Amino acid sequence: MIIKNNRRAFLAKAATLGSLAALPLSGFGGVDFLQDESKSLPALKGRRILLIYGAYAPHEPEKFASYMIPWLKEEGADVLSFTTLDPYADKSLMKSIDLVIQVYTQGRMTKEQEDGLLEAIERNGTGMAGWHGGMCDTFHDNERYHFMTGGQWVAHPGGIIGYDVKIVDKKDRVTQGLKDFAMQSEQYYMHVDPNVKVLATTHFNGNANYWIDGCVMPVTWKKMHGKGRIFYTSIGHNLSHVLERPEAVEMLKRGIRWASASKYLPVETWISPMYARLG
Repeated sequence: MIIKNNRRAFLAKAATLGSLAALPLSGFGGVDFLQDESKSLPALKGRRILLIYGAYAPHEPEKFASYMIPWLKEEGADVLSFTTLDPYADKSLMKSIDLVIQVYTQGRMTKEQEDGLLEAIERNGTGMAGWHGGMCDTFHDNERYHFMTGGQWVAHPGGIIGYDVKIVDKKDRVTQGLKDFAMQSEQYYMHVDPNVKVLATTHFNGNANYWIDGCVMPVTWKKMHGKGRIFYTSIGHNLSHVLERPEAVEMLKRGIRWASASKYLPVETWISPMYARLG
């Protein structure tokens, strides 16, 4: 039996988490990025959003939830938050959801939960958005889940390090107008679906592992899975790491807006056959 959280009670609890609850909800630090372009993205007003958070504490799921929920509500979304995966198995609930945001690292998912989530995405057009390990370093035994996300974490050489993020798709609305930026965080080395639409990349050096010197790795992408829009960025080990970079905040929020519209806008189609030229 699923017990839905009382959102007012949750927000009251979130307020006790300290100054994070008082962080700016629009843009970051008063910085606005290309408002005209951002407004061309789908709005979150009226969207029903399911936010799942928990499991691996070092990825700060509660802090991320305390930041994201007020912003989503300010945007006009109806937010349901849970600290378990039980909602995925509730078919009636999942049919009503427009977007799933997941911050749940290194967890385990039952077949019933996986079936429910994927049915909502593939058949109903529910979107999904997430970041870092909360979406792509979890449910390692669930191959169908990773087929949906488009990637899986395998390493972060060197731990917390400085690295670059390069915007490679300057026309997509999620990244249009954003500049390249530097991060101080975990640089994710990932196994990635060759047919995702890559929006941003990073360049590895050989300081930690000499054999990956020069490797270019996707950081942010979007894709379709059945009828559902999927957005992912590997940025986000800690909330402070994201908030220190206004471009990272804006990219994440735009990706969430884009992914929320699967049920309401035409399916986006693209194929990026990376290996076709080799065949």
